[in-house]
Amino acid sequence: MPDNTGNKHNILKQIPKVDTLLAWPEIEALMVNFPRTEVLTVVRTALAFLRKEIRSDQIINIPSQSHIAELIKSKLDKRLGPSLQPVINGTGVVIHTNLGRSPLADQALEAIQKSSSGYSNLEFDLDAGERGTRYAHVEELICELTGAESALVVNNNAAAVMLALSSLAHGREVIVSRGELVEIGGSFRIPDVMRQSGARLVEIGTTNRTHLTDFQNALSESTALFLKVHTSNYTIVGFTAEVSIAEMSALGEKKNIPVMLDAGSGCLIDLSPHGIHGEPTIRQYLQSGASVVTFSGDKLLGGPQAGIIAGCREVIEPMKKHPLLRAIRMDKLTLAALEATLRLYRDERQALTSIPVLRMLTASPAILSRQADKLIRRFRRIRHDSVSFFRHKGNSCAGGGSFPLLHLPSI
Repeated sequence: MPDNTGNKHNILKQIPKVDTLLAWPEIEALMVNFPRTEVLTVVRTALAFLRKEIRSDQIINIPSQSHIAELIKSKLDKRLGPSLQPVINGTGVVIHTNLGRSPLADQALEAIQKSSSGYSNLEFDLDAGERGTRYAHVEELICELTGAESALVVNNNAAAVMLALSSLAHGREVIVSRGELVEIGGSFRIPDVMRQSGARLVEIGTTNRTHLTDFQNALSESTALFLKVHTSNYTIVGFTAEVSIAEMSALGEKKNIPVMLDAGSGCLIDLSPHGIHGEPTIRQYLQSGASVVTFSGDKLLGGPQAGIIAGCREVIEPMKKHPLLRAIRMDKLTLAALEATLRLYRDERQALTSIPVLRMLTASPAILSRQADKLIRRFRRIRHDSVSFFRHKGNSCAGGGSFPLLHLPSI
């Protein structure tokens, strides 16, 4: 392999110095619109980038002045522009974790704007004229929509699970089916969360089959909780058996042991009339006997990132005084968006039309077909002669750890 060290050295010597580069008309023009300190920082970054590319043989000739100036401008735009940017979701996955999960309803966006543009009664009771609690803004709504006696919100569902386990079972045993020891995105594993909460995991059953007798046989004086985990992002089919919430609750009532469900995505309305089956609502879980249910706010619910805890008063009230709560509490912007989203659920028809995720999941093939035709007409007005457009039938999925086997007809 030939040694081109000398050639590299000659190319490196041709790279203009910072002062020379700052005198170029293209760079002087940038300093009219951007702070000099920012331009200078980017110039140095661009020159360092060029040296690195030359040393690694990615560049074999010194770039032209216009090329270097364009490189600096692009790096300046990137440095001064926002890192979070809008994108078009063309993946076919409605609730896409990497693309920000659920888009917010207009009502939620308006609530964020109002609560962030000035002061608010975040922790002030206007009726009593004294200090209040931030959780009161959504607790009544959650209880109304789920049938729960009490409710609490934190910054995500992982935090909700952690808080509940720490409050209910710190230093004691939690019985879980081996087939429900899930891992979701970001290496969130139930055994790891349980370990961090201070609870002790007791695995029962097998990967594909767990019976009520497995729970009975695992009971001990240290048992604090029965935990059921929704296998949101996968399904085991074939020779399987699992213990229902109702069965666990009946046993728990006899033994005075609460039952907790990590419902994952969490659904507040029955979507089966729209051809989306297999996901009980939070209300149905609680009616089946669950003492406490945790679920996300930014998945099927269609709101901001949040962890919602709903259930029996005697189980949830101690969580409100837990020292961990302050570390995982929800901020005012998220709280405003969540309240606005929950209010939409008071009218199911309004929820289905106003909450983007629900509107997309329940859109009929006919609606999607009309949308496709509209897009094609728009594209054809601006198309290049070499571009053509056509319709194609396909399938989408819900995403967000929900309905793993669901295929939604799409265009």
